[in-house]
Amino acid sequence: MKTVIVGKDKQVTHAQIGGGQEFVLIAGPCVIESREHAFKHAEQILKITQQAGVKLIYKSSYDKANRTSSKSFRGLGLDQGLEILAALRREFAVPIITDVHSPEEVQAAAKVVDLLQIPAFLCRQTDLLAAAGRSALPVMVKKGQFLSPDDMPFVIDKIKATGNKQVICCERGTSFGYRDLIVDMRGLQTMRSFGSPVVLDASHSVQRLGGVNGVSGGDRTQIPALARAGVAVGIDALFIECHENPDKALSDSMSQFPLNKLPALLDELLPIWKLRQDSLKE
Repeated sequence: MKTVIVGKDKQVTHAQIGGGQEFVLIAGPCVIESREHAFKHAEQILKITQQAGVKLIYKSSYDKANRTSSKSFRGLGLDQGLEILAALRREFAVPIITDVHSPEEVQAAAKVVDLLQIPAFLCRQTDLLAAAGRSALPVMVKKGQFLSPDDMPFVIDKIKATGNKQVICCERGTSFGYRDLIVDMRGLQTMRSFGSPVVLDASHSVQRLGGVNGVSGGDRTQIPALARAGVAVGIDALFIECHENPDKALSDSMSQFPLNKLPALLDELLPIWKLRQDSLKE
């Protein structure tokens, strides 16, 4: 299994995805709502993960390009968003991940963040994957809701063709009917067999796409069950978008996890993680 180190310079505490050495959580609000909001959440999430003994990669988007409605809040934009993410990185010494939507965005984001995320809807965009690969940063690709896990080697190969072998696959559910998503836990094992680390996005997997008057719906109460199952099956990191008041979140409010419930969830997950790792050593 290939391991990917996120945050290789001395300015941040690096996180190793793969190899079972440490539990890694990718977490943060879906989108940067304001500078104050971002700093508040980064501080709180980092405190929670440090107390739990978990490595954090902080996630938030400067722009949510794949909105259901043109009226939906997209974020603060590339320039302001990246400035805030760079400031968070300096202040908290934590690796940063954000999503990119075009080769031009890759060039700008790669100067700031430690891990590039390819959104699920864009996972087949060859030019975007190649640009991300050429950045020399680790790249996490979310498997499209329309793809089989068996299709992911073709996605991986597009990035590796640039010479960049630091590829991570992320499961975020598969389309089940028009709006619902379902996570087939077998897919986690299938994708891990390709040699790249695998992440489970337990928050986006509970979405109901465009289900509430032009806004994505969802059922955040299902996030803990998916997280427990994914950790038990065997993943290399867990992705959960968190918000101090999900009902008031400006993006994906119904699929963000309440921040005050994150400590208890990590307390549940860590024993499962340890048991799984111990079983692999036998």
